[in-house]
Amino acid sequence: MNRLAVETEKRQNPLAALVWRVTTLVSVLLASALAPTVLASENVAQAPFAYWAEVPAEGQFICGEVYEQSKSYHIWANGQQYNVLVRAGGENYGIDIRQGYFALQYGITARWAADLEIGGTTVGWRSFSPGNQIVSTTGLMDPSFGFRYQIANEAWSSNAPWMPTLTFRAGAVLPGTYSESIAFAPGFRSAAVEPELLLRKHFGWPGLGVYGDALYRWNLTTENDNYIVAAGLYQKYRGWELDGGYRHLQTLSGSDIYFSTNGVLDSIVYPREVREISDSIQAGFSYTTSKLHWKYGFHSLVVFGGNNTDRKPWFGASLDIPIGGKHEPAD
Repeated sequence: MNRLAVETEKRQNPLAALVWRVTTLVSVLLASALAPTVLASENVAQAPFAYWAEVPAEGQFICGEVYEQSKSYHIWANGQQYNVLVRAGGENYGIDIRQGYFALQYGITARWAADLEIGGTTVGWRSFSPGNQIVSTTGLMDPSFGFRYQIANEAWSSNAPWMPTLTFRAGAVLPGTYSESIAFAPGFRSAAVEPELLLRKHFGWPGLGVYGDALYRWNLTTENDNYIVAAGLYQKYRGWELDGGYRHLQTLSGSDIYFSTNGVLDSIVYPREVREISDSIQAGFSYTTSKLHWKYGFHSLVVFGGNNTDRKPWFGASLDIPIGGKHEPAD
């Protein structure tokens, strides 16, 4: 991002300055802890690999920090793929997104938990502007929060052997403060309600398991509702966990991206209620320390197909720190 443009925006908009400081602080904290290595359009913070199927212990806080970034050089628009790479000053430019946010959880009871995700995001590109000038926006990413109820836990003695850890989440999303008019804005900037069902289940040899995650999101502002489903496998060994699976995003209504002059990138028409579809492979690993139970994580998501979306590799790093809590069975 152009440094002069950033400084100008910070002087004119105190909230932008605050968001910039928060984003920078989160990035610095994560870099010092685990040296971390996104999403345009749909971009609501969500724990990968159905991690939310587990709930914190009663009275326990889990203080999480997450950093994510992506760079994409190709997009799909109205069923066609376009190369959006710009070469300038000896460097390659595409659609660049960076964001950092806090992910907080609290165990209300042995079965009930609450979560809150809030932070800053920024996107910049040259591809769609006349003369390949830098265009960017920075602001508060769409905050989200929710309540989770753990319906069953495979570790409870009262369960049948086939019973998974199964959790229902009732979530909500509020609009952020970035500009929603920029092409490939980092979120819909829409109020939303999202019911979600998550499960995890061990099977086969020790440590092997399957995860599943399904949510439906009513976007109340843009009215382009979407659903997300993900499924995959995980393997645990001592404090380590390896995860991998498939994720599908489907927006059920809305309009296609198109170019008013065929093939001319700076003639892009990016609708407010874009109909985004994407198919992705997600993978990651985490390590939980044996004494303090700090959890260090790394996750990635690579979009390999879709429409009205960018073909991005997305990388993220996270740190979860549990504080307090009662460790008692809920059965």
